[in-house]
Amino acid sequence: MVVGEFTTEVDTVVIGAGPGGYVAAIRAAQLGQQVIVIEKEHVGGVCLNVGCIPSKALISASHRYQEAKDSEAFGIKAENVTLDFLKVQEWKNSVVSKLTGGVSSLLKAHKIEVVEGEALFVEPDVVRVNHGYESSRYKFKNCIIATGSSPIEIPGFKWSDRVLSSTGALNLKEAPKKLVVIGGGYIGVELSSAFAGFGTEVTILEGSPAILPAFEKKLVAVVKKSLKKKGATIYTEALAKGVEESASGVKVTAEVKGELQTFDADYVMVTVGRRPNTKDLGLDMAGVETTDRGLIKVDKQGKTNVGGIYAIGDIVAGPALAHKASYEGKVAAEAISGLPSEVDYQAIPAVVFSDPEIATVGLAEEEAKKQGYEVKTGQFPFAANGRALSLGATDGFLKIVTRADDGLILGAQIVGVNASDLIAEFALAIESGMTAEDIALTIHAHPTLGEMAMEPPMSYWENRFILQNK
Repeated sequence: MVVGEFTTEVDTVVIGAGPGGYVAAIRAAQLGQQVIVIEKEHVGGVCLNVGCIPSKALISASHRYQEAKDSEAFGIKAENVTLDFLKVQEWKNSVVSKLTGGVSSLLKAHKIEVVEGEALFVEPDVVRVNHGYESSRYKFKNCIIATGSSPIEIPGFKWSDRVLSSTGALNLKEAPKKLVVIGGGYIGVELSSAFAGFGTEVTILEGSPAILPAFEKKLVAVVKKSLKKKGATIYTEALAKGVEESASGVKVTAEVKGELQTFDADYVMVTVGRRPNTKDLGLDMAGVETTDRGLIKVDKQGKTNVGGIYAIGDIVAGPALAHKASYEGKVAAEAISGLPSEVDYQAIPAVVFSDPEIATVGLAEEEAKKQGYEVKTGQFPFAANGRALSLGATDGFLKIVTRADDGLILGAQIVGVNASDLIAEFALAIESGMTAEDIALTIHAHPTLGEMAMEPPMSYWENRFILQNK
């Protein structure tokens, strides 16, 4: 019903229609709430439109191009393989279109109204939505903020036609001959792998002593070797200082291990991180507390310090992962509905869609030791797996970390083909409190990559059996 002239009353307002917001909205609707979603750009958010999905589509196209050019070992030789990058972009955009259309259909099916515009809190229980010269107000019982994050623009590198964020790089109309990438985190490495696969001469400038600093060195070493094989050059302890732009390219200046160097390229892509989109929401008008970094403070149900207001995804503490946002969205929607849901981050997988992929879940070996565990580890190489050999994808390994006394699985790390899919078994194992013996006793299909999951646990189980029967 309408309260006053311009204010509409609603059960739940969700601000942002990304993987956190639309999942939260659907779950809230399933639980009987009247829901509206406010989105200022595109349904699906960054992930579906200019992030996870288009980047993976580009990466897949890059793999296809590589395979077409280099399959002689399989007895297949193709001549005059050409790259039509505009066609690649057309295909990538078709994937995005299908998924965003699917999300819009899901919202409609759950009778969720999508309101276009920018949301601004004007009271602790009222938001105003501005859309061009028009505005509307919504009074809510509960609100879930899911506004995501944006690429960080660093000093001296203002976004332009030649200075790109990941969004700009994903929408290029040509595969660059030369590309400088500032930032060797997961976004920088993923897109570097993709463009290097298309034949681009890639130079990565990473400020820390190693690319992918959040992952174990042995995992990263496999990816680093692959990047170099594709012709990429990696500089660590390299601080970008400035850029000169011309009509045809850029000249990037960086301090590499204390010495100034310049790098010529067609484009420079800046991927040094993302910042939470909380600045222009009017959070002060609602009284919502934030950290110095602009993150919203929440409890285990996503509740802020203001009753009825929740926050999820990139704007709260923790890794900026789409699946984390979706998970938190479900928890917040259920908490609003009175269910005893709360977050448990014990088994959140993290994936880098590099070539080969990296995937981890739970605790790494050193993390487990720091937490006081006595651990036992097992490792198995892709080169010893029949399916990996038949795919011609033998780089990498799988490692598990278990509690020494009983074999409880604490974590797993994988680098290799399809690591992003293989990690799910270990996420389930950790979530279910399974041991190495449980996985070793599970029959896995042969020949598959998945059967590698039982190899390190089998070694643990065999050793335990021997000790018990001495």
